[in-house]
Amino acid sequence: MRRREALAAISGAVAWAHPAVAQPLTAKTHFILWVSTEAQPDPFIAGFREGMRERGYIEGQNLAFVLRYAPDDPGALRTMLPDILGTPADLVVSSGPAIQAMRAATSKTVLFAISGDPVELGIAESLARPGRNFTGSTFMSLDVAQKRVELLKELLPDLRTLAVLSNTNHPGERSEHDATRAVADALSIRMAYVPFGSAPELEGALERVRTAGADALLVFPEGLTMVHRARIAALAKSSRLPSMFGWREYCDAGGLASYGANQRATYASLAVYADRLLRGDRPESLPIQRASTFELVFNLKTARDMSLQVPPPLLARADDLIE
Repeated sequence: MRRREALAAISGAVAWAHPAVAQPLTAKTHFILWVSTEAQPDPFIAGFREGMRERGYIEGQNLAFVLRYAPDDPGALRTMLPDILGTPADLVVSSGPAIQAMRAATSKTVLFAISGDPVELGIAESLARPGRNFTGSTFMSLDVAQKRVELLKELLPDLRTLAVLSNTNHPGERSEHDATRAVADALSIRMAYVPFGSAPELEGALERVRTAGADALLVFPEGLTMVHRARIAALAKSSRLPSMFGWREYCDAGGLASYGANQRATYASLAVYADRLLRGDRPESLPIQRASTFELVFNLKTARDMSLQVPPPLLARADDLIE
């Protein structure tokens, strides 16, 4: 993306929407600080706004968002986080790389949605009893991780070698790696593991994917690959590697297939906790939720460009087809 131009947007602004007809929940205006490494239009905030409206929070009446973005650049976010967190707000909402940067930087209440393990990340003592100032939702599911390999095998019955692109700094990565390898071994698929540890290492990792002699590419879903999803999808397409991702946003960027949590639904459900926190509940007493709405998505334009026929049984089970 346009990094230099977009970094300037981190200064942000209070974002107001046109007042809705519903009666305000309270006369007080609640300020929510939204911190993200995505870019506007943000693919996640729409679901959260929807959930807040359903609970009586109306922008321009009793709700205002303070938006802070560092598109594509978790490093810039870490540098500027002290200034960002100095912004007056009743609640901080964040995700992915922003949460990793925030864990040691604030004692404010933070509501999150992350792809990894919040316990391993160090922002919760357990899912049932977070015990700190963070709570929210995790997308991580080892069963879902294994299902992605099984779906690739259905898509490509002759699949022999699977390149797996993974950010090793993603909390819970080792568990996801082991679960993926177990199902790959059971299906007689050789796993060509391609690890990387930071954004500067991604380009070299993509070159290793290209030369791995793989029949397909699986990308573990997390914040850094999400930020660079268009670049990864383009590499897979140009290398004629059928690709499987964790969230539909990767398919929107050109990836072939995805199976995992519906992020819009997850962010909409975060509003339940936002409401409780704004009413005075403490984050340490709110159990961290697991995403429960999952979807299978295919990008048929990418399939056509690769001259790949998606089997009809898979098409019939898909929740969405991108044309």
